Amino acid sequence: MDILVDLIQRGGWVMYPILCCSLVALAIILERAWALRRGRVIPRSLVISVSDLLARRQFNEAAYLCQDGQNAAARIMRQGLKIAGQNRAFFKDAMEETGRRESNFLASHLELLGVIASVSPLLGLLGTVSGMINAFGAVAQAGMGNPGLLAGGIGQALLTTAAGLVIAIPAMLIHRILMSRVESLTSDLEDLGADLLEALAASDPLPPSPAPVKAPPAAARS
Repeated sequence: MDILVDLIQRGGWVMYPILCCSLVALAIILERAWALRRGRVIPRSLVISVSDLLARRQFNEAAYLCQDGQNAAARIMRQGLKIAGQNRAFFKDAMEETGRRESNFLASHLELLGVIASVSPLLGLLGTVSGMINAFGAVAQAGMGNPGLLAGGIGQALLTTAAGLVIAIPAMLIHRILMSRVESLTSDLEDLGADLLEALAASDPLPPSPAPVKAPPAAARS
């Protein structure tokens, strides 16, 4: 802890926003890693139970299992059961809209993590430039008789660049990993919606989409 405090003090004021970025990034990573667990987003037991109830045409019981909406799968299936009986085009559009909302919810805060990954090295560079200006200013006042003064000032200035990179590199990598997890879960939710449509159609066929109205033949119009 004393070493960390010493590094922050040596790095100057830019180390404080870099430290704040690191704390926010860590909080986002831990929260999203917990929220994006597959068993939390798409509980296998819930999907199997609802599928079995639909196969037995027990729609009320299936809706009851999904009514709490504590996870994305429950909300997807609850929406599908709510609009069961609509034509396929309406059902598909409604499920796609629900899927987009769930995808945005899964990716919440990840945009901020990406911003932190991009801004942290820039903050480090700002601290380095500021430190270099101070170091050369000190040398200009003291003269070139003490080269160690310049070397020490440059080394101190580079601390912020190192700190920014230490935050940015893992934040960028983890951001990409979490976004891949979101894309995978979104694809699974889309498959769940398609499977729900097929299950509902098999148990109680949905009415077909209305056929387009054709224009009367020319002879009839005349």
